[in-house]
Amino acid sequence: MSLGPLMVDLATDCISEQEMKLLQSPQVGGVILFSRNFTSVERLIALIDDIHELRHPRLLIAIDQEGGRVQRLREGFTQLPAINLLGKVYDVDPKRASELATVSGWLMASELRSVGIDFSFAPILDLNFGVSQVIGDRAFHKDPEIVATLAGRYIQGMRNAGMQAVGKHFPGHGAVTADSHIELPTDKRAFQDIAMQDLVPFKRMIDQGLAGLMSAHVIYEKVDPIIATFSKLWLQDVLRKQLEFEGVIFSDDLSMKAADCNDEYLLRTQKALDAGCDMALICNSSENACLVAEQLGDYNNPASQIRLTRMHGGKNPQAYEELRNSSEWKQAVAQVESYQDSPYGELTL
Repeated sequence: MSLGPLMVDLATDCISEQEMKLLQSPQVGGVILFSRNFTSVERLIALIDDIHELRHPRLLIAIDQEGGRVQRLREGFTQLPAINLLGKVYDVDPKRASELATVSGWLMASELRSVGIDFSFAPILDLNFGVSQVIGDRAFHKDPEIVATLAGRYIQGMRNAGMQAVGKHFPGHGAVTADSHIELPTDKRAFQDIAMQDLVPFKRMIDQGLAGLMSAHVIYEKVDPIIATFSKLWLQDVLRKQLEFEGVIFSDDLSMKAADCNDEYLLRTQKALDAGCDMALICNSSENACLVAEQLGDYNNPASQIRLTRMHGGKNPQAYEELRNSSEWKQAVAQVESYQDSPYGELTL
């Protein structure tokens, strides 16, 4: 069975009968985990094993494990600082910040891979303009070149751990005040301004082989009157053609207010897929996820399936206990704690 275009979520730390049926739908290709799915490391590993056993190829398993405000797994995992702290380190010591970005990416990814999670929706490539309610310290910096430098090193660390990266939120969420989870943000800048600022980190990461991107539920009114997630102009003309991106395009969660547009979930999903998304996320709305999986019928996109299979995590990661007993993990934890406690201190080797 191929990987379908939907990524869905689960209600608890085990799979219900209804969820079992949903995950076996050919239109489902992945599962996103949240904090509610975690009760213990042992139970999490068992849940992931259960998901893996359902299908071949395995369903993709993703999570938001950025650090700071957005870290779904905490107990039993390293408490990661917000990546804006790396930008602050960069301002005084670029070399140290770059080294710490690599270590941070490796630590986040190696811990997730040790329990069987394929990838995190990370890193944020948005710019911290100081106005966004939802981005803020989730962004590396306000300077696009610094963001590109730190993101490149962070992604290299992820790759070293056997994980592909998903940059977000294309084409840039940092210049709008509104939170797209609860309202519709509108960016009033011209395309040239966005291209010279927000698109710089995305282009740099694409040139370095970025495997995945997540779209923004933002309207850029001087470019296209619909949100980027539903925009062929942004996803096909700009992202695929101009920036030559060949990886996976994930929609942000279609349950968010900015994606509502008074449309039923099937229409939202169709809009996202027609615009160029390879996988659409439907979270916190299991009934609608089930309906869409049924209503999509025989939807099939071979190119998307090929791209999606590349998001599976690397083979033979270190097991959870093995990783935590390794000197590399212990050293990485010490380095991350060193800049979390003292961003301007000396690099601990």
